[in-house]
Amino acid sequence: MNAAGPFLTALGGISLAENQSESTVGSETKITLGLLNAVEGDSTVTQRSVSKELGIALGLANTYLKRCIKKGLIKVNQAPANRFAYYLTPKGFAEKSRLTAEYLSISFNFFREMRNQCTDIYQTCEQQNLRRIIFCGCSDLTEIAILCAKEFPVELIGIVDVKFGDAQFSDLAVFTDLQNIGAFDAVIITDLETSQKTFDTISKQVPPQTILAPRFLNISRTQPTLM
Repeated sequence: MNAAGPFLTALGGISLAENQSESTVGSETKITLGLLNAVEGDSTVTQRSVSKELGIALGLANTYLKRCIKKGLIKVNQAPANRFAYYLTPKGFAEKSRLTAEYLSISFNFFREMRNQCTDIYQTCEQQNLRRIIFCGCSDLTEIAILCAKEFPVELIGIVDVKFGDAQFSDLAVFTDLQNIGAFDAVIITDLETSQKTFDTISKQVPPQTILAPRFLNISRTQPTLM
């Protein structure tokens, strides 16, 4: 299985993967846009199906749906069997277009900043003669790191991601365990959801000085002291 990453397919469908660099406004834009896309694609959507599709709590899906109805973006009609049918209004279509442009702006700002930070990491690798690279985590950040690697004399060995399983991500092999990979020089943390936990786990298996990460992940290299 070759899984395309979410960031590079954002133009075809909005990715809702969370990342720590986006503001609350950015998150609201993603949820609202995802909801409008879901309703446009299927008028018989339910709050539960929207919740699952967008990866948000059921109560939050209900809140956003009510908000969109109140703003006149979505119209709701009674359907048979005590169900409801949802439709985008002309105002809803216009808002979807506006939010698409806003979301892509946020995404490309994220891309630009992550590209700069990945470049810094690869420059460090070059200076320290770290050639064989492993990523930890399949995410938008992984895709950006893979793209940036083309400009540097590094060899990408693969990706470690327990949740993703044995497969491929952006043409790189994905492993469930670091021990299943051959020799490597450095590990780059690309896990956006549990980056600190990933670092803590990996640092028990390899020297911490060989683990690199973008600054925005705010990874602490010092274990907390219990008082």
